[in-house]
Amino acid sequence: MIHATAIVDETATVAADCEVGPYSIIGAEVELGAGTVIGPHVVIKGPTKIGKNNRIFQFASVGEDPQDLKYAGERTELHMGDNNIVREYATINRGTIGGGAVTKIGSNNLFMAYIHVAHDCQIGDHTVFANGASLAGHVNVGNHAILAGFACVHQFCTVGEHAFVGLNSVANRDVPPFMMVVGNYAEARGINKNGLRRRDFSEETIGALHRAYLALVRQRGDRSQAMLQLQPLADEFPDVKRFISFIEQSERGIVR
Repeated sequence: MIHATAIVDETATVAADCEVGPYSIIGAEVELGAGTVIGPHVVIKGPTKIGKNNRIFQFASVGEDPQDLKYAGERTELHMGDNNIVREYATINRGTIGGGAVTKIGSNNLFMAYIHVAHDCQIGDHTVFANGASLAGHVNVGNHAILAGFACVHQFCTVGEHAFVGLNSVANRDVPPFMMVVGNYAEARGINKNGLRRRDFSEETIGALHRAYLALVRQRGDRSQAMLQLQPLADEFPDVKRFISFIEQSERGIVR
């Protein structure tokens, strides 16, 4: 299952049913889980752990050194879960000591062509990164978030679960969960209603999130008073509680 022209380091661990295509390079301390398929001309540098049933297409660079001037060859890692798709020319870097030393990617994610995931990013499950979407270092992305084509996220920002960052948008602050943001710099455009409906959120939950959005994002009054008024809604709807908690805990401030 390993092409004759591929180069696999003797310290790499490759499951018996993995495929490694022509001219690909599997570096030292790389682990490839069962069912993973590596296309032609892929470079994977370790220490990198890649789980089961991933597919990495041609010309992708996975686990390369972080693009950080402070990096001086320290041992850092990339961890990737199961069932991810990494398309052509994607670049995913390992962590840095200052950021915890690990870039971590969950499972069931789609990374389209030319995306970039920088050092120390933490990405959940079921996310979609459309063509050219990019994360700077130390970015967190929650489950089911979507970054549209050429969307960019500033370093140390967080994109919450089920959020949508629109085409060509630049998020330089935190994007609360369930929200849709668009623009350069990104501005709030409401709750990601269509995305939530596709994931079977009830109309009651979507309506409750919309009320919380209006009170905490669109209005410019006393946020603490608004949160107090929203407490009964948060008690009834756990997603509203998570939305409020995210805003309360945001250190960079939120997109508004």
